[in-house]
Amino acid sequence: MKTGIIDVGGGLRGVYGAGVLDRCLDNGISFDVCIGVSSGSANVTAFVAAQKGRNHTFYTDYPFRKEYMSVRNFLKTGSYLNLDYIYGTLSNSDGENPLNFEKFKSSASDVFVVSTNAQTGEAKYFTKDDFLSDDYSVLKASCAIPGVCKPVKIGAQQYFDGALSDAVPVEKAFSEGCDRVVLILNKPRDLTALTKNDFPLSKIIEKNYPAAARALRAHALEYNLGVELAKKNEKSGRLLIVSPDSVGEMKTLSKNRAALESLYEKGYSDASVIPDFIKSR
Repeated sequence: MKTGIIDVGGGLRGVYGAGVLDRCLDNGISFDVCIGVSSGSANVTAFVAAQKGRNHTFYTDYPFRKEYMSVRNFLKTGSYLNLDYIYGTLSNSDGENPLNFEKFKSSASDVFVVSTNAQTGEAKYFTKDDFLSDDYSVLKASCAIPGVCKPVKIGAQQYFDGALSDAVPVEKAFSEGCDRVVLILNKPRDLTALTKNDFPLSKIIEKNYPAAARALRAHALEYNLGVELAKKNEKSGRLLIVSPDSVGEMKTLSKNRAALESLYEKGYSDASVIPDFIKSR
């Protein structure tokens, strides 16, 4: 049986997925296919590298550093989030919290990192082959929130956050041959995404990236359809949704240390249902 896990991320709310994946490491659970979107891509990368607790630090410590998230960054570079700091300065082999690159690359798990082509608005699924030592551009691309970050250039193309093009990549997991899939959501499963939240950011990128702006405006609808598809597959026993019952006042970029810690612990606790699902026939 081929198993898969999807972490849809969601900015700092991705700390919930970090808790889920740390519980999986503690339980000795691995997956044949690991798919990450936005901050979920960083979560699954550290998970595949078997670095328990690494993601926790990236949510509960580093966001409070001005080098990572600050108006100063925006004024200096045009990006509120300094993705080079988080996925370069900190994550490189000589950094404060390096990714275990060798362990990640040698893992038997297939990894897919979802990004969005800034010119076409279409999904791009990067794989482990696209990860280079001390070059984690694919993670930067998957996490580049439009209007908050500049697009990330890889080769001749520019990329934005993967949530624009495939927010809930359930179909991708099944197309890779998964028989059972665990889906990590960063907010309650029945909480509908609202289109109005994406329109202000879409206006910022409309002129230079019209296709990406259209994808952003359609994001909420596509997210909701993706969750509905997941629920249908859950009824048939092919998929398990793991999601928080509440995120309180946590927004995508809310810097509240107590709330972040609480959401991490909630994810760790909620992951207790995963072993039985994986073992079921």
